[in-house]
Amino acid sequence: MRLFIIAIYLIAFLICSLPIIGVITIIHRFDPERADRMALRVVQHAFSIIEFLSGVDLTLKGEENIPKDTPVLYIGNHLGFFDIVLTYCRVPSSTGFISKQSIFNVPILRLWMYRLHCIGLDRSNVRQGMQVILKAIDYVKNGTSIFIFPEGTRSKTGEVLPFKGGSFKVATRSGCPIIPVAITGTDDVFENHLPWIRKAKVSITYGEPIYVSELSKEEQKALPDRVRQEILQLKEQQKLLP
Repeated sequence: MRLFIIAIYLIAFLICSLPIIGVITIIHRFDPERADRMALRVVQHAFSIIEFLSGVDLTLKGEENIPKDTPVLYIGNHLGFFDIVLTYCRVPSSTGFISKQSIFNVPILRLWMYRLHCIGLDRSNVRQGMQVILKAIDYVKNGTSIFIFPEGTRSKTGEVLPFKGGSFKVATRSGCPIIPVAITGTDDVFENHLPWIRKAKVSITYGEPIYVSELSKEEQKALPDRVRQEILQLKEQQKLLP
């Protein structure tokens, strides 16, 4: 039942939001920051309703670690679709996700993704991958945070897969802080029993910011392993939560 209710809600939202996209696009010509804030709040509201309809029992920890005065690079482990829904509800400022290119094929949804500064990645095209990183760096330099799942694909076992180093260039070349994000349980909402959506306990923990500008060149090269280890530690702490 949840699947059908959420599907109907999503379709209705996408259709009914077309005029809102038009208004935000017009505002963007005169006041880009205001347009970005409007787009963020509209989508956050929509995702919060999906969260409610899904029946997620969410535990949050470490939100105070997210800087409010500067864009950041969120680095998280990836389990499923609800990773995006639940984390995007809580970003404090304009944030774009790097996601697989195929999602941009969905009508209307792609309009919102472009408006939210999301970037499509074709994993089979190395040159396009570098263009995506350069675009993400440009977004960060202009005040938009970026959220990346550097495993390259969702983990089907719950294990945190090795991180691809290219994702970290967004931070090393822009100088923005990195926020490690540990996620557990989102695959129990949807992916573990496709196509149904079920109640599940989910934990999201934000680690302390890593200020890349304070690191040596060698420490910057070691960032993929360091951030992965921090996320593993945060996931171990999640197991101790009641």
